[in-house]
Amino acid sequence: MYQTLRTCLLSNARCWDADSTRSCQDLFERLDTNKDGKVDVAELRAGLKEMGIFRQGAAQKIVSSGDQNKDGSLDLNEFSKYMKEHEKKLLLTFKSLDRNNDGRIDASEIQQSLAELGMDISKENALKILQSMDNDGTMTVDWNEWREHFLLCPAHNLEEIIRYWKHSSVLDIGDSLAIPDEFTEEEKNSGRWWKHLTAGAVAGAVSRTGTAPLDRMKVFMQVHSSKTNPISLGGGFKQMIVEGGLTSLWRGNGINVLKIAPETAIKFMAYEQYKKLLSSEGKTIETHKRFMAGSLAGATAQTAIYPMEVLKTRLTLRKTGQYSGMFDCAKKILRKEGVKAFYKGYVPNLVGIIPYAGIDLAVYETLKNTWLSYHPDSPNPGVLVLVACGTMSSTCGQLASYPLALVRTRMQAQASLDASDQSSMTSLMKKVVAKDGFFGLYRGILPNFMKVIPAVSISYVVYEYMKTGLGISK
Repeated sequence: MYQTLRTCLLSNARCWDADSTRSCQDLFERLDTNKDGKVDVAELRAGLKEMGIFRQGAAQKIVSSGDQNKDGSLDLNEFSKYMKEHEKKLLLTFKSLDRNNDGRIDASEIQQSLAELGMDISKENALKILQSMDNDGTMTVDWNEWREHFLLCPAHNLEEIIRYWKHSSVLDIGDSLAIPDEFTEEEKNSGRWWKHLTAGAVAGAVSRTGTAPLDRMKVFMQVHSSKTNPISLGGGFKQMIVEGGLTSLWRGNGINVLKIAPETAIKFMAYEQYKKLLSSEGKTIETHKRFMAGSLAGATAQTAIYPMEVLKTRLTLRKTGQYSGMFDCAKKILRKEGVKAFYKGYVPNLVGIIPYAGIDLAVYETLKNTWLSYHPDSPNPGVLVLVACGTMSSTCGQLASYPLALVRTRMQAQASLDASDQSSMTSLMKKVVAKDGFFGLYRGILPNFMKVIPAVSISYVVYEYMKTGLGISK
């Protein structure tokens, strides 16, 4: 039913010239349900829904793009101008996809174009995407079908569709080992990239602060819990509060938040440089090379800020009165243990980047492609799907790299131990398994998993508010 309605409404809605102004006006009048000469977000949203277009945020984006006088709605002139400009952009995209210039797009052309943008899909999925636009059953899409499908969709190029699915910096779970964000040339040239990074950094800071007690409990259990000294969640919190009061639950959070900015900046800059080294000029980087560039960028960032990681662990585990602050902690470590102490646990941390980032990316890509195969006509997955995919992929990545994270934390905390008790990565791992069994390598994983959903939820909400505040979205 809605497909018939869409065809009736959109097939004659061209706004290219004076002869087609009436058709555009007819569409405007259908959308203007209260007949006040303007189409606001609510009217447009209702109109899109009636036509079977369920793309989240589409109505708001269309109104924001065409609203020249900033009154929150579109009059006929603004609506016509938006439609005309949008249709021109759609035509350019159509021509770029139509590689053999036969006036039609087939499945192989869709597959090739998506591959160049870093999204490898099967022939079957390319055909499903094609079917969602193919009204006449020819298994190809001509300009009229393409235009009808995207005319009232704010996305006008394939990069915008891909952008829905890029790994977003909003999903901050306290471990910055994932592949960095992918920014389009338009975002880089317009300066929007730094706004996205800023919004992500603030979201991460709020998220980490909100889940800091669980993070401290994870570190506490990683270092102190064992078969002979089991620490439960409730018992651990009680122990920390008795020793240092309620505020002690946030020990180490200051430096954990402070390291977000330098780590994000270094990772982003390094990622861009590694991508240039690994990809051919003028070509979009493939998924496996993006993984390599992301892993190298993560390793570079971790190398630069790793002393802050050691400080974070020491400050998280400190007893009342042990250090007066971050600088006092750094001075005492330097005086007693030397510069080497600031890189304890560096090797397992570096090795952990590969399984974390690799599994995180692989699971995310699998979930993304699965969702797209069932919903080929809707490029925007929506908030819940994005958050769910991000949470599951990050959790799988953590599960794979957690034993290395535990070893790293124990090595960072070795200052309080005698020199004879300080072990290398392999010997420490063997000791843990010999003493506590294989599952001893997963001490503290319960509070770690408990913080994932609230961390992701908090960071997503804050990120959306920050995007609005910085003018990225309205």
